[in-house]
Amino acid sequence: MKKYIAAFGISLLSVFAFAQEEPQPTENLHLTAGLETAHLWRGLVISDKPTVTAQLYYDLDKNKHFQIGIWGGMAISNDSDDTHYKEINYYIQYKTEGLSIALWDLFNSRNINEIVSSKDIFNYGHTKTAHIIDLRTSYQFNDHFPLRLEADVLLYGGANAGEVKLNDKGEYDANKYSTYVEASYPLIRGKKTNLKALVGAGFALNPGDNNKGETTFLYGNGENKFDLVNVGLVAIRNLKIFDANFPVNAGVLWNPSQKYARVQLSTTLF
Repeated sequence: MKKYIAAFGISLLSVFAFAQEEPQPTENLHLTAGLETAHLWRGLVISDKPTVTAQLYYDLDKNKHFQIGIWGGMAISNDSDDTHYKEINYYIQYKTEGLSIALWDLFNSRNINEIVSSKDIFNYGHTKTAHIIDLRTSYQFNDHFPLRLEADVLLYGGANAGEVKLNDKGEYDANKYSTYVEASYPLIRGKKTNLKALVGAGFALNPGDNNKGETTFLYGNGENKFDLVNVGLVAIRNLKIFDANFPVNAGVLWNPSQKYARVQLSTTLF
């Protein structure tokens, strides 16, 4: 565990050192907030209740290639199982032109099973931490071929999400490294209402063993080693209220592996 914390700390120090070499622009600090009818993530229904989200991030260089930030979300009421969705994430990101690489620290406090995981937000021990260290990468091609590709790997943690594999003595053995890949493409552009299509699949670099009662990877039905987990259409339109424009997304998303579907509305308030 110490090596992960050390690596993360070195990354932060490196970015701060880089930032000090560059003159800072006047608008470095950014705050956004949004609303959504349900919180969906990589084909998973994290909460079926309306959710408020907020994001605070800071540009660390004048070209806005490096950011460090905090993202949070909270459902406005309990889900059907009487648990309440609350999440706080920290991240560091590098982006240039179409490329984006980020390291996220995810902590979802909903429905933590204390037998296998810890509710302590400061617990990063590899056996019981509920934190997930998530490596996110994406590439957006140019306007002539506006395909977007994404690949994300869960590098560490995730005991509550079933990401940790234990040996016969109940001791830490390995992580599954659940991986999500997605391709999205705009079908309609430059109109009042635009439309994009997406397809996402999941697998694990070190899948679980069904003979031991383990799920194979995070996003699927727990049985298949590779599966489609997120197929959707998302419509985007700007809603004008007085002098302000609010981007409104309406998505229809299916998880073929888990055999459910959702319709989601979302908007960014500022």
